[in-house]
Amino acid sequence: MGIIKKVRAHMLESIKDLSPAQLNFIPEGFNNNIIWNMGHLVAAMQGVCYRRSGLPLQVSEDFFERFRPGSKPSGAVSDEAIAEIKTLLLSSPDQFPPDYEKGKFNTYESVVTRYGPELNNIEDAVAFLPFHEGLHIGCIMAMKRLILSLPA
Repeated sequence: MGIIKKVRAHMLESIKDLSPAQLNFIPEGFNNNIIWNMGHLVAAMQGVCYRRSGLPLQVSEDFFERFRPGSKPSGAVSDEAIAEIKTLLLSSPDQFPPDYEKGKFNTYESVVTRYGPELNNIEDAVAFLPFHEGLHIGCIMAMKRLILSLPA
């Protein structure tokens, strides 16, 4: 999880000067925005690790539903919610290592991801996460370039 946290921190640093309006903006050709992708990274990790293992989520059910796989933005995300997402991006991976060491992920509901790989256990899920993170961080960086290229 250390690599995921470092990549997330780097991504947060690269978007720190974007306004809430820019974070909420859906560029032409996209069906979501930067802040949705950020929330989705948190929700997807919770779903693929905790929910599939039959464990309670480390985020609220409302948060999970707003950003779960298959969702899309339903309106602007408030300044307070943006701050929560940024905090969760860096704090949510911290709970996984101790939970893993305690053997909490003994059961796992298999799933075939929309990207092809089948996840049959927590080790598969952890191996899948960097790919998923990279995909969405790539989208965030592409959206940032588009947003910054728009006339003010």
